[in-house]
Amino acid sequence: MATLRIGSNQFHIIEAGKPGDPLVLLLHGFPQTNHTWREQLPALAAAGFHAVAPNQRGYSAGARPKELEDYRVEHLVNDVLAMVDALGAKQFHLVGHDWGGQVAWLTTALYADRVLTLSVLSRPHPAAFIRAMKEDSAQGERSKHHRAFQNQDTVSRLLENDAARLRRTLSDQGVSSADVDAYLSVLGNHEALTAAVNWYRASATATDSALVVRDLPAVTVPTLYIWGDADATVGRIAASLTAEYVQSVYTFVQIPNVGHFVTDQDAHAVNHALVTHLTRPGFVAIKRHEPTRFAPTD
Repeated sequence: MATLRIGSNQFHIIEAGKPGDPLVLLLHGFPQTNHTWREQLPALAAAGFHAVAPNQRGYSAGARPKELEDYRVEHLVNDVLAMVDALGAKQFHLVGHDWGGQVAWLTTALYADRVLTLSVLSRPHPAAFIRAMKEDSAQGERSKHHRAFQNQDTVSRLLENDAARLRRTLSDQGVSSADVDAYLSVLGNHEALTAAVNWYRASATATDSALVVRDLPAVTVPTLYIWGDADATVGRIAASLTAEYVQSVYTFVQIPNVGHFVTDQDAHAVNHALVTHLTRPGFVAIKRHEPTRFAPTD
């Protein structure tokens, strides 16, 4: 695993493709690592891209600050831009899943001049998510872990009995035992998991977090949104509302019978959607509100 140094921080990265080819930066979510992109990296490289997936702030042992405020979203967004600068690119394609998707939405909305295309898996647009919390009574139940993570004993409870709760969260949504082990090889200790949970805690305690979403500009770059219709944490209303916050080419791909951890369950469908999106000639300016449905693969 290579290292990307940014100031005093060292981020572990995995990559494929040739440096100098168009850059695709892929941001993982919780409770995962850059291992989630293991199938996408070679597919993107074969399509002519330099694909780079970092273990993000807190997930990389060399980029794990101690203070809660160091995990606020502005730092996470700044990490993205600093990584791209360090990789020598002025503009780039951005891909994110779960919390990485939240960071990707924010980065694209605030720095549209740098992002060529956006692709997000599972995580709806931030404003769509907030609306869904109000308009969909089931979304609050789906997102109850956000509140639970504010408890001080959360990390210890998640690590009990060989991280049984984390293992169940992943396996119940279709992640294989081998891949669960790969994720927990990074997150299965108190220091790393505390840093990962701090993303939630810092977001909840930031006094300007509502302003960030309320004043967030519409996304104006070609956007792909991928959602599995068996997602236990993101409901259909949140997924459907996302289209309202993109003012560019918008493609909604719904994958049947797939849960929240989309790349683990159907890497083929994700690869097809990503490569199609990133290589579309001219990005024909139409908006597609009806989802494209991919048949599940073996």
